[in-house]
Amino acid sequence: MKHRLLILATVLAACLYTTTANGQTNIGETVTLDKTSDKPFSYTVQVPDGNYRVTVTLGAKKRAAQTVVRAESRRHYIDMVTTKKGKYETVSFVVNKHNPVIDSKTKVKLKPREWSYKNWDDSLTITFCGPSPAVKDIRIEPETEATTLFLCGNSTVVDQENEPWASWGQMITRWFDNSIAVANYAESGLSCTTFLAQLRLDKILTQLKKGDYVIVEFGHNDEKEKKAGDGAWYSYSRNLKIFVDRVREKGGNIVFCTPTARRSFDNNNRIINTHNDYPLAMQMVGVREKVPVIELTKMSTTLYETLGVEGSKKALVHYPANTFPGQDTPLNDNTHFNPYGAWQIAKMVVMGMKQLQLPMANHLRPDWQDYNPAQPDDPAQFVWHMSTGSNLVKPDGN
Repeated sequence: MKHRLLILATVLAACLYTTTANGQTNIGETVTLDKTSDKPFSYTVQVPDGNYRVTVTLGAKKRAAQTVVRAESRRHYIDMVTTKKGKYETVSFVVNKHNPVIDSKTKVKLKPREWSYKNWDDSLTITFCGPSPAVKDIRIEPETEATTLFLCGNSTVVDQENEPWASWGQMITRWFDNSIAVANYAESGLSCTTFLAQLRLDKILTQLKKGDYVIVEFGHNDEKEKKAGDGAWYSYSRNLKIFVDRVREKGGNIVFCTPTARRSFDNNNRIINTHNDYPLAMQMVGVREKVPVIELTKMSTTLYETLGVEGSKKALVHYPANTFPGQDTPLNDNTHFNPYGAWQIAKMVVMGMKQLQLPMANHLRPDWQDYNPAQPDDPAQFVWHMSTGSNLVKPDGN
């Protein structure tokens, strides 16, 4: 499918939720919605933690429709489905839902900004957007057989709640079939140290089944920690070893991703390695502990250099003033991705899985096409239909 980034303020202004609240009695039942709209709307149901298979019949009796399907905090699952008047198409996908509760006395130490995130509430939210979304019915049922990919990381991984921010964790969901669920525990501004201190890995381990995967990308914020004992070869390497040991103790598999490059060019139009020894330190822990390592630093560097000094801005949150409502100054961010950039990084992660011959790469959807960051998708052809309003507050971290 061709994609073009839609960033018109008039489009964003229309991207407001209309929510249908439902109870637990609807689990496993087909619920008739017969809902059409000219702006995004959501279906929400309260469910326990776990993976859920969502089956949706898209289309409408009295009009043609164009519908995109996402879940929770803008996790992208279904590209635009076009249906003619009176015609329908059924799609299904698997969504992970989790809340902060670890046990009766312990919870994940969420940041205040996360308290309102759909990723961490007690409900499962399915959102329908696109030019003219329409839904006939929906069924949500527990999925106990799927392998879960738990994501650990920072602002380059987290499911960003609002436009124009985006990360690879909320795009990679698009490429897996119904035998894989993605559970994103990342948050902006976190390092290995703070991720562990907030008990996010503890929560993951309460949900992890034998054979599940934990994918780890850190570095951006770790490199700013300057206390005694910090550094790539000390606290960072030690913390990565903690991830390895704890995940394997529970029967899980672990994968490392070196940190995505920042958009920082030298005078020769080459990307500067702002991460210093951190990618190498992760590689060395990977070799020592026999952990597969996806080389995101190298692949994202290739992407930026291929797009060029100006073209690479199209992968990040670089927008002139008045692109979004209430934005009276330009947005110039060289770390955080927009939807196009996040889409490219997600493809890199999938390609890394294939190159490493990881088992989850055997469960890609049939329309997957191998990706080369030296030949990225054309930004001018990328389409992203907004499913929320915008938030001009920069995510934590850099």
